[in-house]
Amino acid sequence: MPYPICETCGTQFAESSVPPAQCPICEDERQYVGWNGQRWTTHESLALRYTLKFEDDGGVLGIGLSPDFAINQRMVYLQTGAGNILWESLALVTDEAVAALRARGGVDLIAISHPHFYASMVEWSQALGGVPIYVHEADREWVQRPSPLIRYWSGDELVLSDDVSLIRCGGHFTGSTALHWRRGGERGDALFPGDALQVVSDRRHVTFMYSYPNYIPMKPADVRAMRERVARYAFEDVYGYTWGRNIIGGGREAVDASFDRYFKAIAD
Repeated sequence: MPYPICETCGTQFAESSVPPAQCPICEDERQYVGWNGQRWTTHESLALRYTLKFEDDGGVLGIGLSPDFAINQRMVYLQTGAGNILWESLALVTDEAVAALRARGGVDLIAISHPHFYASMVEWSQALGGVPIYVHEADREWVQRPSPLIRYWSGDELVLSDDVSLIRCGGHFTGSTALHWRRGGERGDALFPGDALQVVSDRRHVTFMYSYPNYIPMKPADVRAMRERVARYAFEDVYGYTWGRNIIGGGREAVDASFDRYFKAIAD
């Protein structure tokens, strides 16, 4: 089975003649093994059943699988001073999607928030000409398909340009990362936090969980540290991990109110 893909989390593994006995990402308490047990697929099999859709999502270009697959994150395409960025990754890469991205100016780098969204990041990089993939070194152990294309960064901030920074938020995973884009203009700046702080269903707040599917709360010390790390960044919009999970306008205030709400809820 070349480069097996976990059907529950969508992570692509290293090439193997047989699928792995288990998916470490799904065996971890932050994720789960599918109710029908561990199942595997391949990129070629996905291409027979799924397509990629390009749609506006709150003013940014989103890309995702149709129909839904695995965790169902969507990737976003950002044209920034750091170059054209793919934020997050997907399990499926198609020739049509690569051609569509090239028609928009191509991709200069990929950045990923945390292990649940690594997906087929190496496959994407190769299809786009070998662009670098930025992953925080604290989460290196979760990479299932190693590659020299992956650039492990360290510390609490990586400045990619005057307008783009990666912020290590921690909490959900030690290396959980948010992307901050000083977009400027009428739209204002934007935060793309992955699952470090997740936009909730009312789209007026975010929450902080160690495990979202298994409802394990994040440690207060980790939430405090996250608050300190994002405190100096202004942003109007917060783009969540999947379609429509966005706070459009008032994002900074919504995040601050969410931190306050969290600490009030856990107070004695």
